[in-house]
Amino acid sequence: MSNQPFIFDQIHIEVARNASDDFNLFHDKHKWLQITHNPFKGPIVLGFQLNTLIEYQMRLYREAHHENKIIAENNLRFSNYQITFVNAVRPRIPVYLDIKKTLNTTIPELTLGNRIAMKSDGKTVLLGFKKETQSPLFLTDTLLDNLPDLNETPDRTIVPDTDYFLKRKYMNNGSVKNFLSGSLAEQSDYFDELAQIAHYPEIFPCSLASGALLEKAQLEHHDFKRNPMVYTSHEISVDRHYVSQLRSHDRLHILVKQLPESPKNKLNQTNILLRTYQCYGLLQNNEVLFRMTMNLVPLKEILKSLGHK
Repeated sequence: MSNQPFIFDQIHIEVARNASDDFNLFHDKHKWLQITHNPFKGPIVLGFQLNTLIEYQMRLYREAHHENKIIAENNLRFSNYQITFVNAVRPRIPVYLDIKKTLNTTIPELTLGNRIAMKSDGKTVLLGFKKETQSPLFLTDTLLDNLPDLNETPDRTIVPDTDYFLKRKYMNNGSVKNFLSGSLAEQSDYFDELAQIAHYPEIFPCSLASGALLEKAQLEHHDFKRNPMVYTSHEISVDRHYVSQLRSHDRLHILVKQLPESPKNKLNQTNILLRTYQCYGLLQNNEVLFRMTMNLVPLKEILKSLGHK
């Protein structure tokens, strides 16, 4: 593990959740108390905050090891994150991130990969990897060519003739800078108004999918207090080429597809059924900015498996 501790304060959580429109009660400094049998004893850091901390530290790692040259020369345009969440991060408790040495593989294609682990309060918080590839690692076979004009589809509705729920968002430099700061990333490494530089990070657009899931659940009359859901994993492929073109006020169409629950799709070493969502972020002309699978489970099922009544 790295010796450098990262410490989130409640204000970091406030800033990040406001920037991404995430109204999940787990992050609210007052409403966390309203969650039935909440084991966390206080607000917790957003999963996408932790992902962004990883993104930023991996950026510094790539620069320090001169790996950006390899990425550019070999057109490794996809940035991939596979994250398994094991525990939650609380404010004021130091977090330690470990980035393992880069492995270069060439089969089936050139890949730069690093295992990552995060610990807090003596416990593993998350495990996973970050990989740079020429093609996306996740949801590669999905075809989105036959979608209707999403600009004509009303926000927060099902796209006609599909299973996709649509949430429309707009890029905003201020929100992005706030999310970076809330995630303990240095915003000045991405934005310089005097030099007219604005480079969007990879994870921020993906983070908006959390709000999309919450709005979908709200429309379905989900009870966030009695039946809270928690993330167990994220699988994300982001297209660096399209990230580099993002500007403030750009329109982002977030598509969410909920898969049927299945006995074949369970949380590791348990009988808990995963609730799986496939999410896509589409720009104008339906260019795919990101592809993402998010797995959630009911908190009460996790507590039951741990022997809590």
